[in-house]
Amino acid sequence: MNMNSGEPRGMSRPIARDRPFLFVLLLSVGAVLAWSGHAPKDRFTWFLEVLPVLVALPLLMLSYRGFPLTALAYGLIAIHAVILMIGGHYTYAEMPLFDWLRSEFGWARNHYDRVGHIAQGFVPAILAREILLRTSPLRPGAWLGFLVVCVALSISAFYEFLEWWVAVATGDEAVAFLATQGDVWDTQWDMFLALLGAVAALLLLSRLHDRQMRQRGFL
Repeated sequence: MNMNSGEPRGMSRPIARDRPFLFVLLLSVGAVLAWSGHAPKDRFTWFLEVLPVLVALPLLMLSYRGFPLTALAYGLIAIHAVILMIGGHYTYAEMPLFDWLRSEFGWARNHYDRVGHIAQGFVPAILAREILLRTSPLRPGAWLGFLVVCVALSISAFYEFLEWWVAVATGDEAVAFLATQGDVWDTQWDMFLALLGAVAALLLLSRLHDRQMRQRGFL
């Protein structure tokens, strides 16, 4: 229970001091979305890549009053959204900075999609951790960490299913969306990097996350 209000942990109210930060995040994500959608490399690929942002943004706004998240969770979601929108604008295989890095270091491929899949584990891990702590009897510890990693891996695996289904439905139009770049182990790499991202998030951010949730009466 929230000892300050008598409400369940999951039903805490928005925190006033977070609002300026959240407003900046919203403006930043909106600006990057507008840039991303202007003359992207491939419109169909852009839509597929930014679709999670287009779905998540209204859901987060609608849930803000009834189930606000920590500033950490919102910040990570915004970073993940930016990664997706940049990938949508250029396509993951042709992101210019990573093209330069490929030439500089002699890489065989553009690794920007690897960044995206690390984020696909890192960010959902903190979001899953927060939801589980606030809506279930779980407390910080080994079982929570194990289940958070399982959730992150499940999300990564489901995303690979989505890529497969899009490829089956659209054929060659999905090549840029898949971003395999000739790597036969791309799917396995994607899920492995999501696993590493989830573990890294738990190791690096759990204490900060707990502190923010306690400060806001979520824990």
